[in-house]
This record gives sequence, C-alpha cells and structure tokens, in this order.
Amino acid sequence: MAPKPPFTELEIRTADNGFYEGHSLPIALISKIVMVGLVLWALIFPLTANGSLDAWNWALLQGWNSFYIISVGAFAFFLFALALLPVGKRKLGGPDTVPEFSNFSWFSMMFGAGLGVGLMVFATAEPLGLWGSNPEILAGNVEANSEEALTSAFRYTFLHYGFHAWAIYVVTGLSLAYYAYTRDMPLTIRTALTPLLGRAANGLIGHLVDILGVVATILGVSVTIGFGVSQFVDGVYAVTGMGWLMGPAGEDAAPKPSTVGLLSALGIIMLLSILSAVSGLGRGIKYLSNLNLVLSIILLMTFVIFGSFLFAMTTYATALADYVLSFFALSFEAYSPLTEAAFAGDLDAAAAPVAGELFGGATNPWGSLDGFQGGLGGAVTDARTAIAALEAEAAPTPEQTAELAALTASLPGLEAAAAVPAAAQVAAYEAGTQGRLFGWQSSWTTFYWAWWIAFSPFVGLFLARISRGRTVRGFILGCVIAPAMVCFAWMTILGGTAIDLELSGVAEGSIIAASNTNKLFVTLGHMISGGFLTGITIMCVVLIMTFLVTSADSGILVMNTIMSGGEQETGIKHRIIWGLIMTGVIGALIIAGNSGGANPLDSLQDAMIIGALPFTIVMVLMVISLIKAMFNDGRREKAGVVVQPSGQPAE
Repeated sequence: MAPKPPFTELEIRTADNGFYEGHSLPIALISKIVMVGLVLWALIFPLTANGSLDAWNWALLQGWNSFYIISVGAFAFFLFALALLPVGKRKLGGPDTVPEFSNFSWFSMMFGAGLGVGLMVFATAEPLGLWGSNPEILAGNVEANSEEALTSAFRYTFLHYGFHAWAIYVVTGLSLAYYAYTRDMPLTIRTALTPLLGRAANGLIGHLVDILGVVATILGVSVTIGFGVSQFVDGVYAVTGMGWLMGPAGEDAAPKPSTVGLLSALGIIMLLSILSAVSGLGRGIKYLSNLNLVLSIILLMTFVIFGSFLFAMTTYATALADYVLSFFALSFEAYSPLTEAAFAGDLDAAAAPVAGELFGGATNPWGSLDGFQGGLGGAVTDARTAIAALEAEAAPTPEQTAELAALTASLPGLEAAAAVPAAAQVAAYEAGTQGRLFGWQSSWTTFYWAWWIAFSPFVGLFLARISRGRTVRGFILGCVIAPAMVCFAWMTILGGTAIDLELSGVAEGSIIAASNTNKLFVTLGHMISGGFLTGITIMCVVLIMTFLVTSADSGILVMNTIMSGGEQETGIKHRIIWGLIMTGVIGALIIAGNSGGANPLDSLQDAMIIGALPFTIVMVLMVISLIKAMFNDGRREKAGVVVQPSGQPAE
C-alpha cells in the first residue's frame, strides 16, 4: 500500500482585527497571563516566591535530573546518526534550492545567535569553576585547583559548550527547517509535532505546544540577560568605581552587583532593546553582529598576545582528545540523589547516630574533605556564638526566642558530630560521594541543559530561517561541529589564561575569589594595565551591551513570531508589551532572589529550569516526529508520492 501524503494543513487561527490582529488569541493571552502572574507573585510575595521556586526546582531535579541528562545525550547521538545515514543527503528545500547565505555568513549568524553573553560571562568562570569542582575531584581522584585537575576541568567545560549543547539547538532548528522547506509549513513550534499530532495540532494541543515554546524562550532569554546585566555592572564599576553599583563584600567573597545596580542596568538594556525592536533598528542587527564580531576578535587577540596562549593551545589539544574519548560516558552518565537513610546505612557505629548532622556537609558538591571536617567544628562554634548573642538580648522577639530554642536543641548533635573520630569522618565523606555527584550534576550540567533547551525555540527558529538549501548533513555538521570548535578555542584561550595565572601564583587566588561575572575583568587586570586595560574594559562593556540588546531584541521578535503563527512581521505594540513583560520577569525574579539573602539570579535560574522541563518533553517528541517524517518521506519517494516543496515556509 502506497503511503498517504503527509499532513500539511496546519491552520493557526489569528484575529482578523482589534488589538490582537494577526495574533493567535489563546497563545498570546495565556502566555501573558502566565508571565504577568509570575511577575506579580515575585513582586508581592518575594520571600514566598524565592522559597517556592527553590523547593520546586530541587524536587524537580531529584525526579527529572536523569531525564534531562539522557535526553540531551540522545539528541547528540540522534543527530550524528542522521548525518551518517543516506537521509543526510536530503535538501531542506527543493532539489534545485541553493543556500541563501554563504558558508561564512551562515556560520557568523548562527554563532552570534547561539552564543555571545554566555561566552563573555563563562569563558573564564566556567573552566575556573570546574577546576575547583567536577566529578573527578568529588570522587577524590584528583585534587581541586591542581595541575592534575586541569584535564577534567576542560572535559566538562567542553561538555557544557560542545557538541551536546549545540545538538539541543539543532534538534529544534532541524525539525522546524525540515517541515518548512520540504512541506511548506509555517515556522512555528507546533509544526515540528504534526507527524504525531496530525489535525490535533490545529487545536488546543497545538496552542499548548506553542505556549510552552514562548514560556521557555522568555525564561531562557531572561537568564541570559540576567547574567549579562550582572557582568555589565561589573564592567561599569571597573571603569567608573561607582560604589552604589555593588553590594557589600562578604568575609571571604568579593563584592557582587547590588540589586539597585542590577535593576538600573536592566532598565537601560531593555529600554535600548525595546527601542531597537519597535523602531526598525532591529534590521541593523546585521551591523551590530559585525561590530560584535570585530570586538570579540580584538578581545581574543588581547588574550592571545598578553595571555597564556601556548598553555591554552596545549590544553585545547589534550582536552579535545579527552572529550571525544569520554563522549559516550558524558552523554548518559546520570547521577541519582542520595537519601539520608541510604547515607546513614553506609556509616559505621561511631557516625551513624549523627547521620543527620553529617549528611549536609558530606553531600555538599562544593565542599572538600578538609572543608567537611573543618565545618563540623565550625558549626559548633557558630552555634555557640549565636546562642550567646541571643541569650544576651534583653527583650528577645518571638522569632529570636524560637531561633534560640532551635539552636539549643541542635547543639548536642553538632557537638557529637564534631567528636566523631577522624577515620569515621573520612568514611562519612566517602559515603556521601553519590550525593555530591548528584548535587554537582543537577546544579551545573542540568542547569546548562535547561538553559540551552529554554533558548532553543529562539535559536532553533533562527537557524531554520537561515538554512534553506542546506542538506540535512550539512545543517547538522555545520551547526554542531563548527561552532563547538570555536567555543572550545574561546574557552581554552580565556579560561586557560585565568587558570595559568592562578597556577603560576600571579593571581594569588583573586580570580577564583571573584564572582563569575567579574572573573573576566579580574583576569584582564592581571594581564594588562594602564590606559590599555581601561580601553579593553570599556570595549568589553560595549560588547556585553550590544550582545544583550541583540539577544533581547531577537527574543522579543521570536516570541511574536510564534504567537502570530510564523509571521515575520509583527505589530509594534506587541513588541513593546513583550519587552516590558520580559523586563518585569527579570526584575521581579532578581528582587525575589535577593530577598532570601541568596544570589539575586537564583530565582531566575530556578524558574528557567522549571519552565524548560515541559519543552524538553516537546523536544523528545520532536525527535520521534522527525524520525517518523523522514522514514515515511523515504517510503513516499520510493512509491512516487510527491510532496512538492517551494523552498519557502508558508506564512
């Protein structure tokens, strides 16, 4: 029996007139209600929002961490399999369709869309952070911040910015491009599920898929802007020294941007982004991208000339080989959470009675054995100091009375834990290895996968738009291999220089102690000085600003594209509204994150990981749909059933 033609009658009903003319009313309204509700909740009840998001995020990670890890590993292997199979020769468009852009322009645009702020923030922070904590260190195989830890640090750096990461973008981009250019279907998220949904894609289920894409996009772009704004504040402070931009420094920590500084910078960046989106300046993104590329090359060459280039290139070669050899294990090595009961069951008789007091320190993914043992005694000292201070209160409040009672009740357990023999403490730390590995992976690798997944509707749709005429194989290899190799070079040149400065003793721990968003500027301060340092710092601030403006502008346009059923031209008023909503989401979650005394970006990150999970499920369904579509299209070709592409997606 000859296979039937594919379902292509996708109808996304949009309003004919009124405020929402050209937009799908259900998608626009529900998306706005969800986002505005999140903003109001975070503003009215910041403490509740911060605590709830943190609790939900932790509960989600305990149940779904393995799903995130294995799904991304499957995405990478699926794409490489497609590239190797004969289907990889199939063109995204008619047989005579030629690529719209040259290879150089195509690569430049995909790289600018997929990265920018992330490389500015994490080029130094990522390798340095992983040099101090990664699975090899947590398992006790190598010592943190040592030469032996260098290979594993870059192994996981390459994981987070390499083939796996770009595979996330390409799964979404290839799915959209395949249906757009071989079936003349609109470039919107639900299109990628039509082989599974059929006519149901025209109804409520289709709306839900697009809404998930909008929510994921706004949260993914918001986290990117949050990190970028923080680094923007660090850079402005480095140039101007305006103290109000920074919060107070902790005893062992460098100062971080204050909430006022972050919100002020956010207002400036988002105002510029909204103006760009509504004034037609968005068409000048090409020129901004060219400026970004030039400034990025200048920054890179500064590190090549004044940094540790030979050290970086040696690291690049060894790290790339290590990453490739570890590729399968990195793809599917998902760690499970460790329960307190299981932890207690592995302790000896001396430590078992105080398992509860030992559990937190033994499973802390950022704590070393020395820190764990020292922390036991430190906890006793801190508790006694706090008790003495509370007892000295002449008129304690009810909250202080309750705190005093809790501390007094916990003190005997803390003292018993500190009195556990050293050998039993070491055994307890080893018993917590699984918990440390899970905590590390869920708060580091899984965070990255959620971030890339949340960003994938935005980048995937952009990649689809610029890839008409490419083969499936060319699309995969061009969008996975090439940008990943550039990311590797960027990370090793900037991050390798920072590590070399620490290894040689020049930095004396100052780069490690700096906040993630300030590590770049501290590294530059050890490399160069004087007017040149000031000039490069100002250039970095400009580069961060242009990256942020283009990211926010493009994110606003993509959200409106999804809500308008794939239309490229959308109304100005809706761009303004979504720009304001995005500003509100970022600002409200920064306030909520700061209200609990934690990192101001924590609530933003928690919301993004939670919001990315449903879209991860959508992406898994995209893979299944694409397998079904390609298999059936192969059958149709053999049977002579023609699906005539025009090489241009329907609008």
